[in-house]
Amino acid sequence: MLLAAPPWLPAAHAAAPQVRTQAPGFYRVLLGDVEITALSDGTVTIALDKLLTNTSAAHVKDVLAFHHLGTQVETSINAFLVNTGKQLVLIDTGAGASFGAHGGHLADSIRAAGYRPEDVDAVLLTHIHGDHSNGLAIDGKAVLPNAEVVVARRDADAWLDPANRAKVRPESVHVIDEALAAFAPYRKAGRVRTFDGPGEVVPGIRAVPVPGHTPGHTMYELTAGGQTLRFVGDAVHAKDVQMAEPQVTIRFDEDAAAARRQRETLFADAAARGYIVAAAHTPFPGLGHVERSGSGYAWAPLNYSSLR
Repeated sequence: MLLAAPPWLPAAHAAAPQVRTQAPGFYRVLLGDVEITALSDGTVTIALDKLLTNTSAAHVKDVLAFHHLGTQVETSINAFLVNTGKQLVLIDTGAGASFGAHGGHLADSIRAAGYRPEDVDAVLLTHIHGDHSNGLAIDGKAVLPNAEVVVARRDADAWLDPANRAKVRPESVHVIDEALAAFAPYRKAGRVRTFDGPGEVVPGIRAVPVPGHTPGHTMYELTAGGQTLRFVGDAVHAKDVQMAEPQVTIRFDEDAAAARRQRETLFADAAARGYIVAAAHTPFPGLGHVERSGSGYAWAPLNYSSLR
């Protein structure tokens, strides 16, 4: 016979629906009295076995499998907001509308982090490629309307001149078209500034040229509280392969040999000096250290901090 449920048991409820969204995409660290907020613009899945070069697809597949990954790797698109106490500076802008719903979440992440896109005083671009600069504008309107956009002259010369469509690699023509659209509202407002060589580009933040991935690819260096952090842009795309084998390049490199040399130099320097690295495409929040590991290197994510 059927037994009745004891009266003290609660009534059964229908299963709660799954939410299937992540928490707002921001994470904060402090460097002395400077606040750095990592921002997620989203993620995009890329076929690393087809994109990585100076290696073989079979080897890439084996290395990724060792790290519990398939060849289609969900890759973070990270940007970084620096509050110096005097200025609010954004490093890179994400992909804008380039990847549909997979990117373009920068403005939402800025708001979730307690700021507004209108609060940003300056944007420092590590380089002009869609997943770093297309977030400047969406549907022809400036996403960061009060910001000055700062970029290396060599990248501006390469990607903001329509005449270069006939000079760049065929697979890079779209970079020019996208850059012209993304920069348009800022150029019209007179809010684009270029620079040459190393040196301070906004108070407290230095440019460190690392040409290769693009002609004007640049790292930015911040030192505060006795610590140094470098925003390294696309010095690394696939940490699970390139950390151990920094000689591995990617099809997006305009000059693969130069990009390789820059990565090898960065890894050696970061491991020797111990500074923090902020990387655009390591898993969000993209903050960590580079450590020596055998004949190569390894990525050591920053330990979580409550900031208290």
